[in-house]
Amino acid sequence: MERATVIVAIDGPSGTGKSSTSKAVAAQLGLSYLDTGAQYRAITWWMVNNGIDIEDPSAIAAVAGKPEIVSGTDPSAPTITVDGTDVAGPIRTQEVTSKVSAVSAVPEVRARITELQRSIASGSENGIVVEGRDIGTTVLPDADLKIFLTASPEARAARRNNELKGADVHATREALLKRDAADSSRKASPLAKADDAVEVDTSDLTLQQVIECVVTLIEEKRAAK
Repeated sequence: MERATVIVAIDGPSGTGKSSTSKAVAAQLGLSYLDTGAQYRAITWWMVNNGIDIEDPSAIAAVAGKPEIVSGTDPSAPTITVDGTDVAGPIRTQEVTSKVSAVSAVPEVRARITELQRSIASGSENGIVVEGRDIGTTVLPDADLKIFLTASPEARAARRNNELKGADVHATREALLKRDAADSSRKASPLAKADDAVEVDTSDLTLQQVIECVVTLIEEKRAAK
C-alpha cells in the first residue's frame, strides 16, 4: 500500500531543536525538507551584500523581488543559493543573524518568500517537513500536521552555545529573547502557535526523544489519512 503524502509544519523559536529534528524526521520518513529560516537569511544576505539600508523598510520592499533564491529539499544535504551562489555558510554569520528580523518583518519580503515556500511544498511528491516560525499559521494553514516546539530560554541558550562554541550563555539568552520579541510582535505573520498545533516542550528531552515523538505523530497522521 502506498504511503499517504503528508505535509508537516514545524514551528517554534530559535534553539528549540527545529532544524535538527525536522531534518532527521524527514530523512527517516523519506520526506523532503525545507528550512524557511534559511530563505529569510538568504534574502537578508542579499540585501546586506547589495548595500540596501536595513533600517529602511521601503528600500527593502522595493528590491524584495530581485534575488533568485533556490532551496534544495534533500534532508541529508539541504542547499540554498542566491542568484546561483551557494550561501549556506554566509547566511549563518552574526551580521546576517542580527539583521534577519528587520528584513523578514517587511510585508513584501514575507509575501515573496511565502509564495516560494508554498510552491515548494505543493511540488513535493512524497510529502515534506517545513520548518519555520509562521508555517502552521500563515504559510501552510492546511498542513496535515502542525507541531510547535518550545523550550525554556535557558535550555535554548545552552543549545545555541554548544553550536557557537565559547559564546557567553547570558548574552546568547538575551539575544534569543530579543529575537523572540521581534518575531512575535511583527505585524506580518508573527511567530505564533497555530490553534490546531501539537505543542512539544523539548527542554528536558534529548534530540532523539524529540525525533521519536515527531515521527510517531506523523505516522499516526499518515495512518488516519
